[in-house]
Amino acid sequence: MHETTAMLIELGAIILVLGLLGRLAGRVGFSPIPLYLLAGLAFGQGGILPLQASEEFVATGAEIGVILLLLLLGLEYSASELVTSLKTQYPSGAVDLVLNATPGAVMALLLGWGPVAAVALAGVTWISSSGVIAKVLGDLRRLGNRETPVVLGVLVLEDLSMAVYLPILTALLAGVSLAGGTVTLLIALGTVGAVLYLALRHGRLISRAVSSDSAEMLLLVVFGLTLVVAGIAQHLQVSAAVGAFLVGIALSGEVAEGAGVLLTPLRDLFAAVFFVFFGLHTDPADIPPVLLPALALATVTALTKIATGYWAARRAGISAKGRWRAGGTLVARGEFSIVIAGLAVGTEPRIGPLATAYVLILVVLGPITARWTEPAARHLTNRLHPAPRPTSPTPPTTEPTEAVGTGR
Repeated sequence: MHETTAMLIELGAIILVLGLLGRLAGRVGFSPIPLYLLAGLAFGQGGILPLQASEEFVATGAEIGVILLLLLLGLEYSASELVTSLKTQYPSGAVDLVLNATPGAVMALLLGWGPVAAVALAGVTWISSSGVIAKVLGDLRRLGNRETPVVLGVLVLEDLSMAVYLPILTALLAGVSLAGGTVTLLIALGTVGAVLYLALRHGRLISRAVSSDSAEMLLLVVFGLTLVVAGIAQHLQVSAAVGAFLVGIALSGEVAEGAGVLLTPLRDLFAAVFFVFFGLHTDPADIPPVLLPALALATVTALTKIATGYWAARRAGISAKGRWRAGGTLVARGEFSIVIAGLAVGTEPRIGPLATAYVLILVVLGPITARWTEPAARHLTNRLHPAPRPTSPTPPTTEPTEAVGTGR
């Protein structure tokens, strides 16, 4: 009884603190993710108030948070939208991968962490934060801008790439052989292909089977189905997050909209718990030694993301102003970077502190670059190539001129 009471008090205190931090972030128009990570650092090992009784519950809640993050993301996209994005935006996705995954991989190798950690840190620096970016676009009232579909296209490709990347990373972290890893990848690709085919051909039938006039029944069926599929996917080493993402893609229409509305509060709660859980397992004393690499990595990958957005918008025929806005908007990293780092912590513990510092820097910098990259680029261009000053008109001459064509 005493342990249950202590767990309830600790859990209640955590959720209360998260609510207050979220309210503070909302008032200043900022993402709450950095505050949640800092709360985890405060409650975790080496922190101010280490947790004891509720840690196991928080760990389970963190797993549910990752699943709900990917499920809600999948509900935002239909299978046809994903296929269209693949056909039209794949060159931008390739540029995004090369420019932004390479710095992470190189940094891990320079730090002597080995090839598996290099693959993990490449993912940390590659994936932008869909949640933070969506909020920034709404706050800046850019949802109707011409460059916004380009930004969303890059994000969709990144999200879809997770269905291939996460199984590969999971297999590498588990020490699976080359043959086993190939089988895992083939299973992942086959599953993704099958789900996309079913969603395209029979999406209405799937949605109709899940649909219910009762909000309670819809919530229970969608949430239960997601947990079952996520568990099966994890058993097959395809990643629970990918399974949840595929469930979201398979649902469409009114079912997807209704499920999204019902599950959003649950996602927000458990996603906050996930960020806290990640912070709990990061000792604050481990962050200062990796702060300089995190700053260097943040600087380089902020610039490479700006270059990615600029190139993608230019390819789409967007004006120079829109290109800079697209690049600045893509800078923020967040939930996916933490998910990837959380998977890799068991193999390379130092990736946790580095990812925490890296995300803290870029989740703060992201809204700033989204707002100021274009004005800064315009100011720099004007300084380097000033517009010519207008010349004053030539005054009319007072000297007599010879008449032309008068016959005189």
